[in-house]
Amino acid sequence: MAVYERFRAWQLCHELSVAVYQATRSWPKAELFGLSSQARRAAHSAAANIAEGSAKRGPREFRRYLDISLGSLSELSYTLLLAKDLEILTQEEWNRLDQLHRNAGGMTWFLYKSLLDKKGTTARTL
Repeated sequence: MAVYERFRAWQLCHELSVAVYQATRSWPKAELFGLSSQARRAAHSAAANIAEGSAKRGPREFRRYLDISLGSLSELSYTLLLAKDLEILTQEEWNRLDQLHRNAGGMTWFLYKSLLDKKGTTARTL
């Protein structure tokens, strides 16, 4: 098992990524290079940055990658909202993806914050 696979944040981002890839299979072909691609890229980026960051030296560098992951999760949130409002996603599909997103985002934020010491500076060790 790779180091990143032990992080609950990565597990939830991976689950979200799989769900986004599955959901976008049925999106209109006209969105293949638009919203489908954007949603997939952002979901993949959230999990991939946790994986990449976990291999870097020290918590400061890992935290930088977690920050990027959080940005990707925010981008995905908007992309899914737009897809719902354009009626590409049903309310039920959006509810499911939104819950997965909230779980992944919350755990990623928790991991990000756990790398700070009590003074709010980056911890020296994991």
